[in-house]
Amino acid sequence: MSKADPPVPTVAAIVVTFNRREQLQKTVARLLAEPVDRLLVVENGSTDGSRAWLAALTDPRLTVIEMAQNGGGALGFETGMREARRRFDPDWLLLMDDDARPCPGAIARFRQGLAANRWPGAEALAAAVRFPDGGICEMNRPWVNPFASPGVFLRVLAGGGRAAFHIPDAAYETEAPRPLDGTSFVGFFVSRAGAIRAGYPDGRLFIYGDDVLYTLGLTQAGGRLLFAPDLAFEHECGTQRAGAIPSPLWKVYYTYRNRWLIYRRAAGAWIFPLLMTAMLPRWLAIGGALPRPERRTCRRLVRLAIKDALHGNFTRSHAEIVALAKPGTPAPPSKKLRDG
Repeated sequence: MSKADPPVPTVAAIVVTFNRREQLQKTVARLLAEPVDRLLVVENGSTDGSRAWLAALTDPRLTVIEMAQNGGGALGFETGMREARRRFDPDWLLLMDDDARPCPGAIARFRQGLAANRWPGAEALAAAVRFPDGGICEMNRPWVNPFASPGVFLRVLAGGGRAAFHIPDAAYETEAPRPLDGTSFVGFFVSRAGAIRAGYPDGRLFIYGDDVLYTLGLTQAGGRLLFAPDLAFEHECGTQRAGAIPSPLWKVYYTYRNRWLIYRRAAGAWIFPLLMTAMLPRWLAIGGALPRPERRTCRRLVRLAIKDALHGNFTRSHAEIVALAKPGTPAPPSKKLRDG
């Protein structure tokens, strides 16, 4: 009597979108042309016709969750993962932004790789993400934790900078998987076991760092995350010069509040205070090239971000942050903060 074939793993893709209908249309079309079992789109309160367009689609694999208001990518991914697991309980989740999508055939290659046991023991995989022109997308370049490896840490201290702990270009030119500590949510595959181990992203973060904290949390908890360069994604996003002030200015608050949380998680209790002793003077002096009103606003947002991160305060609404980012807006009154 022949042994029965094992069940084919199920894959649910999750896309978070906000006011990028043209990009979303490309991504949804690409995903529905791939062998995904489910596609869950978290529509984050768009006003550009995205909801009406999604409502007109008839593919039975598509599920749309309409958020009451824009909770940012962090809440979108938390909601998407929770709902996908609750409704479908897939073997694998696949996360991406609305302007990112698998290259043709990537999901089929993922399924083939699972069948061939190409990534033994992996609870999560990071795809190779490039721009449409083929260049490596820096914001999605996976990394290892420099504070967990003395050799990597020394390379950073020696002036290696970001390149010292992000994977090199050569890693994209091979099919060999590579162990990681963290990656982005573009082309991020996470298994049921990985999701159980890591839980859900922190939706309170709004934007920036939710993927860093989530994937680092997974690997610090013992989960195995591998770079899979043969799983190709494209990200049709803009570029930002390293060290540039985030624009619009309200992004400054989320950048530095969440960066504090990332450094604390990555560095650990002993190194973190020393690290911040070096970093805080730089943070507090940012925006020197901005006109005076914008510079003052930028630095006020950084101080508020540090204060809220230090006290674990996640209670400020996005509307409040946007209002505080307008030059000339007075700083919020000092008050005792409670943990968020």
